[in-house]
Amino acid sequence: MTLLEKVDSKQKLEKFIDFPHDLYEDDPNYVPEIFIGQRDLLTPGKHPFHEHSQIQLFTVHANGVMKGRIAAILNNNHNTFNKATDGFFGFFDCVDDQSIAHSLFAAASGWLKEKGATTLIGPVNPSTNETCGLLVEGFDKPPVVLMPFCKSYYARLIEKEGFEKKMDLLAYDIRVNTLNDRTVKLQDALLKRLESKNIVLRSINMKDFAGEVKKIKEIYNAAWDANSGFVPFTDAEFNYLAKDLKLILDPGFCFIAEHEGKPVGFALALPDINQVQAKVKRGRLFPFGIFKLLLGKKKINYMRVPTLGVIDGYRKMGIEACFYASIIKRCVDKKMIGGEASWILEQNTLMNKAIENIKGVVHKRYRIFQKQL
Repeated sequence: MTLLEKVDSKQKLEKFIDFPHDLYEDDPNYVPEIFIGQRDLLTPGKHPFHEHSQIQLFTVHANGVMKGRIAAILNNNHNTFNKATDGFFGFFDCVDDQSIAHSLFAAASGWLKEKGATTLIGPVNPSTNETCGLLVEGFDKPPVVLMPFCKSYYARLIEKEGFEKKMDLLAYDIRVNTLNDRTVKLQDALLKRLESKNIVLRSINMKDFAGEVKKIKEIYNAAWDANSGFVPFTDAEFNYLAKDLKLILDPGFCFIAEHEGKPVGFALALPDINQVQAKVKRGRLFPFGIFKLLLGKKKINYMRVPTLGVIDGYRKMGIEACFYASIIKRCVDKKMIGGEASWILEQNTLMNKAIENIKGVVHKRYRIFQKQL
């Protein structure tokens, strides 16, 4: 006997968050999400996403045992910005049982249709400004920081529910010992050419973190506005994210480009904290998980470049190449083995070509699905 439930209590939310730990118990590549972060992200009043949008969580149980979970997401800011009537799903995890998956998607679809949604898109957790995409290639390695992971059968379950590919997101593996260092060798010349045009690159100033965050948000909302699925951060959302990232940020891996004081580009590389987080049992920082994170940070040998962009009018001037060169040099200095550049839209020809030119190799592929309601 199966039972569909709405998540409407703290106890049910805790079980919703914990479900993947049991589902992936025997998967060596699984990395548990930090419980406190997931709880706050999914709790109205805790995360600023809920100030403008709605999330309804569902679970399915069989014979008293949880078998699947899903979030139905109405992102009002997305729909206003894109003049759309889209609904989203996220936080999807499920045993390999089509009937369970069907119950979950039927519940999410029904809730969203009542809200006026005409399309169902996902997975997003809960938007493209957080983790998103379903892993469809590259199951042999654990996910890096702020990237999702899933069972290989999820795509089959989703496709059988009538979903089709909307777009693919690419993740590139870049290794220090195999990369094309031409960009690094040319950096000095490129920097001089940029300086002749009054464009300078600098590291983030942690003493003025709030001011830097304001500049970075301005760049982000301008440089990514043409990306499919883009929705601007609110001030509260961006500040919330920045506060979280500050805990793991290495300022030597965060760069801003300015033209006569105007911010025009931004690049960020994050240490792959997942290398340590994988050892935090069931995502609980307390009482001992926090020590594993703090003590393990120095052993991290891989980075992720989640954000590298330049606003329109300043592209193809060499800023992007200088960003990559700066990150590569820092990796060499820190004795890193390399990093992942992710995610990049498959149709972003300019960025994909730039990464391929430094010998980056696609090692993971994520997919966003959609269907009409």
